Amino acid sequence: MDAQSSAVGTVAKTESATAVLLRFTPQPEHVRTARLVAVAHARRVGVEAGLLDEVRLAVGEACSRAVGLHQRHCPGEPVVVVLDAVDESDSGLVADRFVVTVADKVSGAVPGQRDGAAAADDGETAAEAAGTEATGAAQDDDEEDLDDAEMGLAVLTGLVDDLDITSGPDGGSVRMGWPVKDF
Repeated sequence: MDAQSSAVGTVAKTESATAVLLRFTPQPEHVRTARLVAVAHARRVGVEAGLLDEVRLAVGEACSRAVGLHQRHCPGEPVVVVLDAVDESDSGLVADRFVVTVADKVSGAVPGQRDGAAAADDGETAAEAAGTEATGAAQDDDEEDLDDAEMGLAVLTGLVDDLDITSGPDGGSVRMGWPVKDF
């Protein structure tokens, strides 16, 4: 299942009346809209006012990361954002978390051990280990792309306590959650 289908599947699985699905072309100007919608929805479902800036920053960072990845690797594919209030305690009574999932269609966008790091242990370069000769410019672009993705994830890790980052062959997702106060 691809990241976009996974994010859309999240909405279908929860069957929540509070779910909001955003799909937008990977343009930086759409990140602001996603932030505004996320904060408005978070406020509506009961996220404490003191956490709204965190929601704004985190959604902006996750969406900016996805937009950057899409612009570089799949500019024709939309970024998908799912906003929902969910009952993670399975009590069936009320929603206790506001969850935002930002899905991208770029496989391998969650950095792990880089090829160069693994190959350097054996004393050979990443290009030698792969048996290919990559051009320096293309390799630098890929490393810069990974650096940008890593920086975005580092910011999110420091910002959001409830964070789940996944990646698969069809893309990845960043899932963030915040508590919803009782009314």
